[in-house]
Amino acid sequence: MDNVKIHPSAFVDEGAQIGAGTTIWHFCHIMPGALLGEGCILGQNVVVAPGVRIGKNVKIQNNVSVYEGVELEDDVFCGPSCVFTNVINPRSQIVRRGQYQRTLVRRGATLGANSTIVCGATLGRYSFVAAGAVVKGDVPDYALMAGVPAKRKGWMSRHGFRLKEQPDGSWICPESGWVYRLDPQGCLRCDNWPEDQALETP
Repeated sequence: MDNVKIHPSAFVDEGAQIGAGTTIWHFCHIMPGALLGEGCILGQNVVVAPGVRIGKNVKIQNNVSVYEGVELEDDVFCGPSCVFTNVINPRSQIVRRGQYQRTLVRRGATLGANSTIVCGATLGRYSFVAAGAVVKGDVPDYALMAGVPAKRKGWMSRHGFRLKEQPDGSWICPESGWVYRLDPQGCLRCDNWPEDQALETP
């Protein structure tokens, strides 16, 4: 494994695949069949369950468990102690391993510290979930979500700044100057950079 760094206290089970340049810190457990892309960083006490798919350049902070049924695309950020689930109605006496619901976190999304993502949701590209929020459904691209349950409070740029609407109806990132506009479906789109290309700071 090229340039992979695994702390001696971490466990990487046989059958897990770790991308080049990934770092895995103290007390992590990567289970069989898990797939981590290149350049990821996993903080202390992270668990990645069997069959989980994690893209490139994903950063998972301390005390996060990524359960079976969860997929993280490229450039996702998971804040400390954020929570995923995979069963909507768990009972200790009833085995529901065949009923895991899929949770998809799209490219570039941020999940704040202590946020909770109830299973079955898709979180859009570059969406931003505030610390402590509880997400119970799908989230649009670039949406700023906060509260319990989480509701959209505004829009965030790819660079992580809250956007303000301009007189012409556009939205401009205060750091990059990139322009965003609402499409006919009411979802935000970036004028400056194609959806499928890497983020570069001007």
